[in-house]
Amino acid sequence: MRLRVEFTTEPFDLDETPAHALVAREVVETAGLDSVDVGPFGNTVEGGADAVLAAVDTLLRRTMEAGATRISLQVNVIGEGDVTGKSDT
Repeated sequence: MRLRVEFTTEPFDLDETPAHALVAREVVETAGLDSVDVGPFGNTVEGGADAVLAAVDTLLRRTMEAGATRISLQVNVIGEGDVTGKSDT
């Protein structure tokens, strides 16, 4: 099973990247996922279920330790060969 996760960490700081956002980026970029897109207001990662769920666990723990007060997640199951999120069924 493949998963796509979209997430944000808060609080936002438009003047300086918060420590929790830097930690989030480091976690997903080193997690061995198939796809990572990090942006200023949202992030998306994709990969096999085990890798994504392990990354989410680490992401939640480490970003809270780094000062995140809110973490929003959306998890979608996507088709095995699907990198766009559109299912053939």
